[in-house]
Amino acid sequence: MAEIVLETHGLTMRFGGVVAANNVDFKLRARELRCLIGPNGAGKSTFFKCVTGLQTPTEGQVYMRGQETTDWIPHQIASLGVGIKTQTPNVMDALSVFENIWLAARRFHDPAEANRKTQEVIERLALNAIARSDLGQLAHGERQRVELGLVAVGDPWLVLLDEPAAGMSAEDVERMTTIIHELNKTAAIVIVEHDMQFIRSIAQDVTVFHQGKVLMEDHVDRVMSDPTVRNVYLGKKA
Repeated sequence: MAEIVLETHGLTMRFGGVVAANNVDFKLRARELRCLIGPNGAGKSTFFKCVTGLQTPTEGQVYMRGQETTDWIPHQIASLGVGIKTQTPNVMDALSVFENIWLAARRFHDPAEANRKTQEVIERLALNAIARSDLGQLAHGERQRVELGLVAVGDPWLVLLDEPAAGMSAEDVERMTTIIHELNKTAAIVIVEHDMQFIRSIAQDVTVFHQGKVLMEDHVDRVMSDPTVRNVYLGKKA
């Protein structure tokens, strides 16, 4: 049985009288890829923020490889070897693609090794053609790939992605799918996503959130054919 690398016990997040995440128990094993889906307001983004340290849950615990990280902030979680990509870009537009990835690599390596790792990631993610371009000049899909490069250069064992395919063309989504499958060879991955085509192309198991709770957790084909899921999710704009 593969190691459990991410686990939550009774994770709850309240905002006044609103319960955005309600007693969520969740487990993710090493090198597993899990998509979190559900309609707007279902609680999946709140759950993601609590796991990544962007918010501290009102109740419950978060564990990564058995270590409690409930009250940690994002840079502390990242220091464990966790790669995090949020919806808000965490890049420097005035620097080149190479420079952005190199600065991320420098957090973990000396300058010479950072150079090697940066070039390795650029080749791995097919970014050679834009490596010397300023990030601010790039198209949306290219920027998203660079942000994944910032994650990949740290050799994470756990990757947490919030809507990586948002606003992408079909061609960009196809590239993103290839990159994520490549990352999944060495890392467990959690993806919060709305793009159903992307989810079908990449997911095996999915977790469906509804009204702050886990409604269902199963293989993507069984989830998508379940009438309850169709009623609460597919029938609404996600």
